[in-house]
Amino acid sequence: MIWKINLYEISMISLGTSSVICGISGVSKLMKNMSNVVEWEIMMLNSCSMTFTLVLDWVSLLFMSFVLLISSSVLYYSGSYMSNDKNFNRFMYLVLAFVLSMMMMILSPNLISILLGWDGLGLVSYALVIYYQNEKSANAGMLTILSNRVGDIAILLGIGVMMSLGSWNFFLYSMYMEDSWLMFKMMLILAAMTKSAQIPFSAWLPAAMAAPTPVSALVHSSTLVTAGVYLMIRFSAALEESNSQMILLIISCLTMFMAGLGANFEYDLKKIIALSTLSQLGVMLSIISLGYPDLAFFHLLSHALFKALLFMCAGVIIHNVSDYQDIRHMGGMIKFMPITISFFVISNLALCGFPFLAGFYSKDMILEVSFMSSVNLVVFMLFVISTMLTVMYTTRLVYYSLSGSFNLMSMSNMNDGDKIMTNSMSGLGMGAVLGGSVLSWLIFPEVYVICMDSFMKSLVLLISVLGGVIGYMINMLSVAYKLNSLSCYSFVIMIGSMWFMPFLSTKNITMSSFVVGKIIQKVGDKGWYEYHGGQGLNMSFNNLFKMLNVLQLNSLKIYMKMFFVSVVIGLYVFM
Repeated sequence: MIWKINLYEISMISLGTSSVICGISGVSKLMKNMSNVVEWEIMMLNSCSMTFTLVLDWVSLLFMSFVLLISSSVLYYSGSYMSNDKNFNRFMYLVLAFVLSMMMMILSPNLISILLGWDGLGLVSYALVIYYQNEKSANAGMLTILSNRVGDIAILLGIGVMMSLGSWNFFLYSMYMEDSWLMFKMMLILAAMTKSAQIPFSAWLPAAMAAPTPVSALVHSSTLVTAGVYLMIRFSAALEESNSQMILLIISCLTMFMAGLGANFEYDLKKIIALSTLSQLGVMLSIISLGYPDLAFFHLLSHALFKALLFMCAGVIIHNVSDYQDIRHMGGMIKFMPITISFFVISNLALCGFPFLAGFYSKDMILEVSFMSSVNLVVFMLFVISTMLTVMYTTRLVYYSLSGSFNLMSMSNMNDGDKIMTNSMSGLGMGAVLGGSVLSWLIFPEVYVICMDSFMKSLVLLISVLGGVIGYMINMLSVAYKLNSLSCYSFVIMIGSMWFMPFLSTKNITMSSFVVGKIIQKVGDKGWYEYHGGQGLNMSFNNLFKMLNVLQLNSLKIYMKMFFVSVVIGLYVFM
């Protein structure tokens, strides 16, 4: 008997089983407050031991459990989404290679072994972004990999600096790194900023939406972009009471604000979700810089559940609306796709921190702790405005999908008939509802004591309600048309293009290189280099060979002249 089991089904079963095993092991280690470290020594170099180390503690096992759970759902989802693709098996192997690289990075407490997973993430993500092999994908892939190479170089420089300690196991040394190690800390922050797309490296994340939607659900929601956050969580002991904390806080708050503002002016569905991911990455890094890595890890896990679900719902919607990604072509879809739109609305509500969904427990606690911390007025206002902007673009998405007018063609056929996609979203839908409360009971058995007055305590709820009302009203009133008119054109272009960051990251850098190259070509290659180089030598040798050729023509007159000249020279010398 031959069992006909598809590759996506095998992947779902194996990764799902691995996820359950990792989850149970992680919870067990969390309850017992223990961790295991496995270490192999590879070589010794000048009393510096090069080892391959794996750390199995509750942080790494829980994160790996969530990565494997989302990977199993996404691979099963891909069985239907990518079913008509000719290179489906290649896509599956690339995603599995990505999961392997992510596991390598999660389990490594050593900078050298982290670099293996770190580089693997960058390489495989490039291969996935250029999967569709057109010009847009190629440009997005090049921007992605070049931005991430900056972080790879920062990790390499950090390895060189850390060699003076005699080991690359940062677990042993991170808490003893004083301000004299500021350059090393800045290298790690730079690596985290590139991988988690913080300012000024934010342009690559929306551009990477050229990849297939299952890739966005896995890579650009819960794994690749959170690698920088995970690195900062691991190095959080080194950042405490350091000047680098304030730098990271300002950059992450600005990224949070910029992404929230840009998402309210964007019309591409996948790019809106990518900008919301960027905003939540800013939230995680900002709370790390305030000294609460456990809260950042809590938000990282809960965010992974509902953001992967959000991307998967977006993929189903895009499939059903004839591959349009413009949200203006959508509207009133709850009548035709009730299950998908229900999941879509649940994940959107979890994103903006609706009470008792997954995002509420982590986001509410993060905002209250940040309000209670000793932050200045600018950072406080950035937190408040960014939270309001998050609810605004979430309400905008709900308006265009749930309650807006029907904007599709009259002969459209939308339904929830695909069982594979619906079943793969169901597990993450449960996680988006229950994940936050379960994680809060596990990670924080003892509650945080937050002391604030009644106004500050209710401020999160107030700005959320205000953001929802403003977001819904702007889509219905003529303000939307006013904002899109020519009178506000320059403002809308600046905000909608992420403060011109895609242009600054691509055209601005390449144009200066092109200008310098043109000058070098004009003055050098086609100028003095040519005159004194290739063409100049060619002309000189041609003239010399012409003269020698004339001398070798056996002419009597030339021989007599040469004889006369040689006699005169001889007489002059010997006289």
